[in-house]
Amino acid sequence: MTTATMRAVRFSRASRRLGVEEVPVPQPGPAEVLVRIEACGICLSDVHMLDGTITCPLEEVTPGHEPAGTIARVGADVPYWQPGQRVVIAPGRACGSCRHCGDALACLAPQTMGQNWDGAWAEYVVTPFQTLVEVPDGVPIEQAAICADAVATPFSGLVERGGLRPGETVGVWGIGGLGVHAVQIARLAGASLIIAVDTLDAARRRALEAGADHALDPGTADIAAEVRRLTDGEGLDLTAEFSGVNNALDEAVSCLGRYGRAVMVGMSPEPIRLAENTILFGYYNHSVLGHDGYTRRHLTHLMRLLASGRLDLSRSVSDVLPLEETPRAVERLRTKEGNPVRIVIKP
Repeated sequence: MTTATMRAVRFSRASRRLGVEEVPVPQPGPAEVLVRIEACGICLSDVHMLDGTITCPLEEVTPGHEPAGTIARVGADVPYWQPGQRVVIAPGRACGSCRHCGDALACLAPQTMGQNWDGAWAEYVVTPFQTLVEVPDGVPIEQAAICADAVATPFSGLVERGGLRPGETVGVWGIGGLGVHAVQIARLAGASLIIAVDTLDAARRRALEAGADHALDPGTADIAAEVRRLTDGEGLDLTAEFSGVNNALDEAVSCLGRYGRAVMVGMSPEPIRLAENTILFGYYNHSVLGHDGYTRRHLTHLMRLLASGRLDLSRSVSDVLPLEETPRAVERLRTKEGNPVRIVIKP
């Protein structure tokens, strides 16, 4: 049995206030599931929504889009799923009103939990049953939770959007909460050389611990020249940029070899401007690809990798804090205090 009310972190767009409130427990519809949240990560995109860099479409909302927990109740039309099952939630859904909404990946206005509807910085959340992925026994619930963006987004970005193939060379720009997992994924996918780039010494050390072969500081090195040296003059097959900084993307493109692909995962309002001229861009058949999100299938694969021990996220959860400390945790991520990978909220 669930209570009538619950604690939830509420954000007001007008006042920018973020705080815990007592609100009604949401009720699942016929095709929905009520999940008791046991862990939810804090993402840099949450920070950007709270500071106004990313526009929140609602006047008030409960943020949080990296959730995992236990099913508390299922709707009348929900197949398979039962109360008591441990699940991680894929936080995206189709808008339900555009002409392509029969195909979720083709939706013209895809929506995200914690922005377009109430998210999981709360004791309970309601979600369509199609968004659920079972968490295998033995997988820590905090690690399952952060897969719902911090790991699944770079996984999809490198393996699917970037088309990473075994033996290819890879560069990762920005070794934060997503970039450090991109290093691990590149290694899992069989990259022959992984070069990490970050201005922070702690982030570069983290990249080497995660499996990078080299970690370069753009403040002290000519990155393009060093990449050419490390690749015998050929450049990289795939680069991935996670900071959202145009200079970093420009640098990543400058390090590409023939038929090289640059995937941009980091987000900011900054315009994209590349120094490479169109002759070289065309001659070398370069590609620059935007990327956001993943599919439920990617989350299923990550749960298998965690259960098998092939993916180790034991160093990715920097801290686990109660719901009441969410505003302080957001500030820690914003200022990079303690150089966190992921701070997880446990209601």
